[in-house]
Amino acid sequence: MKLSALFALLTLNLSAAEIRIGLIGCDTSHATAFTQILNDPTAKNHIPGARVVAAIGSSSPDIESSFSRVDGYIKELREKWGVKIYPSIEAMCADVDAVFIESVDGRPHLAQAKPVIAAKKPLFIDKPLAGSLADAREIARLAKEAGVPIWTGSAYRWYASMKELMATDVGEIRGAISYGPAHLEKSHPDFYWYGIHPTEALYTALGKGCESVTRTKTADTDVVVGKWSGGRTGTLIGLRTKSLPHKVTLFGSKTFAEQKSGGDDYAPLVGEIVKFLQTGKPPVDMEETLEMHAFMSAADESARRGGAPVKLSEVK
Repeated sequence: MKLSALFALLTLNLSAAEIRIGLIGCDTSHATAFTQILNDPTAKNHIPGARVVAAIGSSSPDIESSFSRVDGYIKELREKWGVKIYPSIEAMCADVDAVFIESVDGRPHLAQAKPVIAAKKPLFIDKPLAGSLADAREIARLAKEAGVPIWTGSAYRWYASMKELMATDVGEIRGAISYGPAHLEKSHPDFYWYGIHPTEALYTALGKGCESVTRTKTADTDVVVGKWSGGRTGTLIGLRTKSLPHKVTLFGSKTFAEQKSGGDDYAPLVGEIVKFLQTGKPPVDMEETLEMHAFMSAADESARRGGAPVKLSEVK
């Protein structure tokens, strides 16, 4: 049977039955929050169609927010939600239909993804796709070669306020400003840690096509200006102060529009993940995702060059 036909059969079966999910990494609140949304049918934000049944309880010894919380999250998964903890990724993959990589640390994502891809399991990787642009590209290459459906994404893209903004008729979008939290973690490229959220919001507004970026960095704030194809511009403002709003403003040929204040919970994102697992079709193509990671890497390179423009084609 051809691989494409095999996955067509797989997605047909997954759409007809509850999908058994295995988690890799239990060191982030996403692990328990996603499980609650999927496993609790009485929850107001419940998403049907999938259930978390298994997990690998890994964490990173050099990231305090990872190692200090993992035991509590594992305890909740096991005792509250009946999730079975496995000794290895390979063993877990034999008992699940699909996998979420939830490790808060992007650096092990490539190593964690390899056995999942080898097992031919559809895969969602929580942000960031990886801890470096090279690793992100390698994950994408391996998945494409194996024909394994793969996707990564931020909840920001699916907030109701973002969907409402993108449905507003501003005419041809010529520019956008996205601002939001951009805390740093020394083990990761600057925007890969938390700035990935407002970065993805900017890409939600403009899509792919960024050609070069310039970055101004201070202790509390980053400003990255990107030049897109067709004369479009995108500005990312990363905030590291105590007040951490997030919002997108669109500038179009007719008018402008601003995202309403307030966030959302994870349910819209989880709903998109379940649809992805049922169909095998990611809602955001990998080209855009890899460009977004190149944008963040080019912003780091611009800072290293004192704010000089850096083409995305230059970063490796």
